[in-house]
Amino acid sequence: MVMEQPPLPDLSALPPARLQKMARAGEEALTCLRVLAKTSDNIVGEVLRGNGEFVEWEHYPPDDVFDPESRAQYYYHAHPPEQRQAREHGHFHLFLRREGMPAGMTPARLPPGETADAGERLSHLVAISMDRFGLPTGLFTTNRWVTGETWYAADDVVALLDRFTVDVARPNWLINRWITAMVALFQPQIAALVQARDAAVARWRADHPGTSTFEDRSLEVTARLDVSVEGQSRTVARALASVGRAGGL
Repeated sequence: MVMEQPPLPDLSALPPARLQKMARAGEEALTCLRVLAKTSDNIVGEVLRGNGEFVEWEHYPPDDVFDPESRAQYYYHAHPPEQRQAREHGHFHLFLRREGMPAGMTPARLPPGETADAGERLSHLVAISMDRFGLPTGLFTTNRWVTGETWYAADDVVALLDRFTVDVARPNWLINRWITAMVALFQPQIAALVQARDAAVARWRADHPGTSTFEDRSLEVTARLDVSVEGQSRTVARALASVGRAGGL
């Protein structure tokens, strides 16, 4: 159940340095897609390659992808068709593990009777929906039971986005570059989704007293936005041009 669809952020209000980083990320993401398309390949096909028959719920690659330096982690999987978002084949789940977080960052403070620490000291940053053509269609956030994460407050999770970097060659360097670029390109939207996540959980808690919000299977997707790499790149370019005309660059 999708609880929130946050408003699109005003990219023209972002600092020039952020816009420039997003522009570079857009170029990187589009380059990865272009190179794959030259051989009729795509992101989903590459992440599934060499892993046998596709099985719903299984992680791809089987042991996830993990950067031992940044502590970024991700995997791809798919739900049964009746449980998927519209146009979705599957989605990537992106995380940052505890060792990659700032020193002193602690789990969220919650009402009595609820604990933020689920045992897995990692934070789920966002999920990326992919269609059957291997292209991204949306971003979404989830309730805690979906990923088994430790719950960190939205402001802390947003601060982690710039730390998400998958800078390893295996199992596929191109996908690792693409997924890193996606987080940078859509950083404002992901930040808005994470804030909407906390708002959705708080509202659900208020509307369902006496239940464990984090374990309530009725609340799965907390916020979602449709996205387009090409569209976001064009919007970033316009915002940069506007800043330039105003003398900001």
